Amino acid sequence: MKYVAVVGDMKVGRKEDTLVTHALGSCLGLMIYDPVGQVGGLLHAMLPLSRINPQKAEANPFMFVDTGVPKLFKTVYDMGGQKSRLVVKAAGCGRPLGNNEMFKIGERNYTVLRKLLWKNNILLEAEDIGGTASRTVHFDISTGEVIISSGGVKKTL
Repeated sequence: MKYVAVVGDMKVGRKEDTLVTHALGSCLGLMIYDPVGQVGGLLHAMLPLSRINPQKAEANPFMFVDTGVPKLFKTVYDMGGQKSRLVVKAAGCGRPLGNNEMFKIGERNYTVLRKLLWKNNILLEAEDIGGTASRTVHFDISTGEVIISSGGVKKTL
């Protein structure tokens, strides 16, 4: 099955599934994968910190990096994924408006992600971060392959 994660959403799947998200600009796209358990998940988080709107974060933790990332990991663990086997990749966190972007949401999303991963002793295997182009992610759970499409160009992450 193909599952599409919209902005502020998370999808998980098993070996026969493909997870997709579109229009990653300043948003974080985080893909985690257990190659042995053949389970994985994809988060499309919009904002770095949930403290700006705790009610919204409670209603939809996937909107925020600081609440969505732990939920993604917990959900994949609940499906049989193991931390020691996880392959973690990130995309997005760009500057879709160029250097004039006042709030630097993409940079802040990436900083919060790195702090969360560091505190939990988790390393990123690959990333496609920054820039001004929007990205689409196709994540094949059967192989763990992540294809990033941006500006008509596809690359494997």
